[in-house]
Amino acid sequence: MRHFFIYTNKCKDRELKETYKIKAYLERHGKICSVAEYNPDTVLSEVSGASYTCDIPEGVDCCIVLGGDGTMLQAARNVMGREIPLLGVNLGTLGYLAEVEKNGIDDALNQLIAGKYDIVDRMMLYGESSTGEHGFALNDIVLARCSSLQVMNFNIFVNGMYLNNYRADGIILCTPTGSTAYNMSAGGPIVEPSAKMILLTPICPHTFNSRTIVLSADDTITVELGEGKAGSILQAEASLDGTQSISLKTGDKINIKRADQVTRICRLKSVSFLEVLHNKLV
Repeated sequence: MRHFFIYTNKCKDRELKETYKIKAYLERHGKICSVAEYNPDTVLSEVSGASYTCDIPEGVDCCIVLGGDGTMLQAARNVMGREIPLLGVNLGTLGYLAEVEKNGIDDALNQLIAGKYDIVDRMMLYGESSTGEHGFALNDIVLARCSSLQVMNFNIFVNGMYLNNYRADGIILCTPTGSTAYNMSAGGPIVEPSAKMILLTPICPHTFNSRTIVLSADDTITVELGEGKAGSILQAEASLDGTQSISLKTGDKINIKRADQVTRICRLKSVSFLEVLHNKLV
């Protein structure tokens, strides 16, 4: 790797000390390094006044992401279709996607320079509504109400066949990578991120026997928003990785399946998912 791009969360590295420490290290080792700042408070980059969907220079070999999992998701959107691997440095809290902790930056950079890393592909989801809106997600697509507090009514179809009806606060459809996000908080299982499957987890279901359903990565899941009480019209929103939303109302459907695109993650050979998971759970 010769050309690095640092994508840093300005709220996590306010004085950019870690950012420019990494830049200086890479340049001392003869590498090319450019920087973009992402500020979630203003949703603007302070580099060239560009939006958070910043332009990444041609020829970038690796994107080093400083922040947390949210910053990793933003970076994944920026590099989609470019086949640029991401290496996450966790300056947040849990940080399952950003595997390098602040105190391990020097060792991580040494491994990068020495070529001691693997690049793995993480599956993504593609969602398209019956109104034509569409988008991609690395973690999850979450359907939840956007109106008054009331139970939502979801009809679930898999490959065109009716599966089940859920009366719940929402529905989570996630990848194995996203299993440690909202899915985990909603009681869903943690899945090894290299697995190929889609998890369907209801949010606060109004029944005693609703559990996560594990589906094939090759399945197409259709979620139809049903009627409310007395035939009322429900309003919902499909949130894709928490950064893009698709509006839905009673009668609308959204089809969700594995995307053709993947997110490439740079994994250091000394770190396994089980080790990261253990460190987060203790």
